[in-house]
Amino acid sequence: MERKLAAIIAGDIVGYSRLMSEDESSTYAALRATFSELIIPTVEKHGGRTFKTTGDGFLATFPSVNEALDAAIEIQNGFAERPFQMRVGINLGDVIEDNGDMFGDGVNVASRLEAMAAPASIFVSEAVVRSADRSRSKLFYSVGRRQAKNIAEPLAVYAVRLEPEEASGRGWTRRFALRRRAAVAFAVGATALVAVAAFTQVPALRAIGADVTGSIVRLTGAEPSDARPTVAVLPFDNMSGDTDQAYFADGLTEDIIANLARNPDLQVIARNSTFALRGQAEDIRRIGERLGAGYVVEGSARRAGDQLRVVAQLIDARSGAHLWSRTYDRRVEDVFALQTDLTAEIVSHLVSYVRESEVSNAAERPTENLQAYDLVLQARDRYKHGSRDAEALLAARALLHRALELDPGYATARANLGMTYIVDFAQNLTGRAIRIDVETGLSEARQAVRLDPNLAVGYQALSFGLSVAGDYASAIQAAERAVELNPNDPDSLMALAKAQVRFGSYEEAVSNAERARRLHPMAPEYYTYVYGQALYAAGRIDEADQVLRECLIRAPREADCLLIHTAVLTQRGDAPGAQRAMAQLTNVNPQFSLAEERVYRRFGDSPLMDRFLSQLAEAKAPDATSGLPQPRSGLLL
Repeated sequence: MERKLAAIIAGDIVGYSRLMSEDESSTYAALRATFSELIIPTVEKHGGRTFKTTGDGFLATFPSVNEALDAAIEIQNGFAERPFQMRVGINLGDVIEDNGDMFGDGVNVASRLEAMAAPASIFVSEAVVRSADRSRSKLFYSVGRRQAKNIAEPLAVYAVRLEPEEASGRGWTRRFALRRRAAVAFAVGATALVAVAAFTQVPALRAIGADVTGSIVRLTGAEPSDARPTVAVLPFDNMSGDTDQAYFADGLTEDIIANLARNPDLQVIARNSTFALRGQAEDIRRIGERLGAGYVVEGSARRAGDQLRVVAQLIDARSGAHLWSRTYDRRVEDVFALQTDLTAEIVSHLVSYVRESEVSNAAERPTENLQAYDLVLQARDRYKHGSRDAEALLAARALLHRALELDPGYATARANLGMTYIVDFAQNLTGRAIRIDVETGLSEARQAVRLDPNLAVGYQALSFGLSVAGDYASAIQAAERAVELNPNDPDSLMALAKAQVRFGSYEEAVSNAERARRLHPMAPEYYTYVYGQALYAAGRIDEADQVLRECLIRAPREADCLLIHTAVLTQRGDAPGAQRAMAQLTNVNPQFSLAEERVYRRFGDSPLMDRFLSQLAEAKAPDATSGLPQPRSGLLL
């Protein structure tokens, strides 16, 4: 006997006995064909092994959760063309293998999940959700805790999203199959026409492309999605031979991302998500899939004295094909013109036109002083947004002060400097920040937007500072302006979503939080919290529960997710679950209290705020702390 960890699939045909009683010979023949043509080949295709069949059911083992998921989804999709429906359960657990058979809790839980599953669905355990690739997180949604036979503790159960047509089990008739084939054939031809439209400047053809896109949506039943090209800029390699120059290549990459993000005809993946893949030797198609990007820009930068060489290439992430490659040899003083050239060339390959105003905006020099620009790059490299490193924040602040000594009119430097003061107070990083520091930060942010009225980061800093200062009405105006100027900045979108929740624009908040997460697929859990909070505020409780559970699977001690999840569980009538979540929250943050929440008023003065406080009280939230210093929680937009 051998004990090991394995992913187990349990599957069972629904209504098999009834079908046998109606037409024994035809049903049996169809069942055998289903096993021999669909189930067993699909299991083997994904590296699995079927170790038990029970007439109308089967058990299979896989070395990987991801392979088990792929096999289960492919099997369920295959049932769309067959006269049966199937229930599937998947678990990752400890099993004992003996003479080719398997036993143990890992198998038992998979079988219990299969028994719970609705026809044409897949239920999985929490262990499966935890172990699946992060890129698959959107596959799952929670269906709550379920009691299972002979298992002491209720199981946390998740379902796997399937297309309605594919999971219906009623799409096996010839008429429906022919309709789908006709729709697919039309969609293929229409997609080619849309592709032509996307890369032409003829208005009539663009209009036809838009009409065809709508027809495809209606024919296939798919949800309309954002058709703009999505581009990800990977961190440029530092080829200078000096690791101390890495900040320059990173800064150049960040500025190219920022310039691209100003173009409303593109969707641009956030810097933090692309930089998270630094050094990972993956196929570019895999990178595009992980980031949700159709196009990837990669390159290198070499700085030697006052000479700069930049090599950049644009790649179609779906096929891996190189669309263009270019080497730029410039003097360092021409770095801004280089950024403009790169941006314009990328845009020209991805969209049908580039507005002259956007090209001219991208060409504006933020400073005439290259040393000041270099200091800002060093400051951005030293302190990353969201970091809790107080020493790094103070070092970045000193670098920004030096940059402003060289060029007092450098708006970007002022915006970043202002943010260091506001962040320090909001997050209590150094322990020395006081309320006057917020005013200092706001003063720098206001001066930044006076110097450059089109500086998105200036309005982002202004929005953050105004929120910390309690001027929420002005904060939302500044956040809206930041998004207007840079519609692809996920931090600005999240700041706006947070402000919209406070002012009752709940569905708008959900939309902006969703978009921010698309643009930053590797975002910190704060993004998940804001999204879950917006869903809760909008009354979309089941979705909020799912999103917050995903957050807590990845980060069980995330205080903000625990807080909103407590309210969600109370509203769903799960009093024991709400009390458990509140106990976890007070363990993570012993200073938490209803009194603090009343002061912070994360839902403003709306009726929802009173309901939220009442739900926390039902979950036995402490009304006040023991007099310990209050943290400045919840202040970070």
